[in-house]
Amino acid sequence: MDIDSSKIIRNFLIELVVYGALVVAYFILVLRSLGGWLTSLYDNNLPVYSIVALVLIVVQAVFLEKVTSFLIERLGLERLE
Repeated sequence: MDIDSSKIIRNFLIELVVYGALVVAYFILVLRSLGGWLTSLYDNNLPVYSIVALVLIVVQAVFLEKVTSFLIERLGLERLE
């Protein structure tokens, strides 16, 4: 299998920029909309907060993967799996 290293680096950098932008946007969105609620949940009910935090992490991971895959497909870049 012949893989061009410049193509790998280019795809990696594009994915890194896309992931970075999406993570920052998600972080700001969650802090603005759920920040107060998460803080009070942390202060009052730590086990429920832990479950909610884990669910948010999984949802973020799935969302970022779907959006990044969509964008990479639209840009016509090859995925190296």
